Amino acid sequence: MPTEIFLVLTVIGDDKPGLVERLSSTISRHQGNWLESSMSHLAGQFAGIVRVAVPTAQAGPLKAALAALDGLKITAETSQEQKSAPAGRRLKLSLVGHDRIGIVREVSQVLAKHVVNVEKLETHTASAPMSAETLFHAQAELFAGAGLDARALKAELERLSDDLMVDITLDETI
Repeated sequence: MPTEIFLVLTVIGDDKPGLVERLSSTISRHQGNWLESSMSHLAGQFAGIVRVAVPTAQAGPLKAALAALDGLKITAETSQEQKSAPAGRRLKLSLVGHDRIGIVREVSQVLAKHVVNVEKLETHTASAPMSAETLFHAQAELFAGAGLDARALKAELERLSDDLMVDITLDETI
């Protein structure tokens, strides 16, 4: 039996000062090691995801303590530690265009068709500099198998870009 396990926590609650401190203190009290996280303020809510390593014997008590934190809804899922990076290609996608319903759905359908995994996605809307129109912005970090036909993926994204009237760029990263 492993001496430690990894938990992925999702956290949401009304945003106010001290939430991260309460969360991190609870994790520390149970000998947990905060490994990585992503947190945001969205529509008045605090939303985050955190990966922690915790001694196996402390996992149950930590989950109970997290569930008891007032004002936060926390779910904890056991995760496997990834031993080595899988072979493949890393890509970065950028998109900007007039906001409309379905942009993320249509782009993600193309990515799924080409067996491209979305590892990170950040989106926001903002007013266009010279008009009152709302622009949709997206940045995505992607991972694909070594056999990806990048030319076919780019061609399909270019067709979609024309259909959606957005600018999409796709670059390979190291």
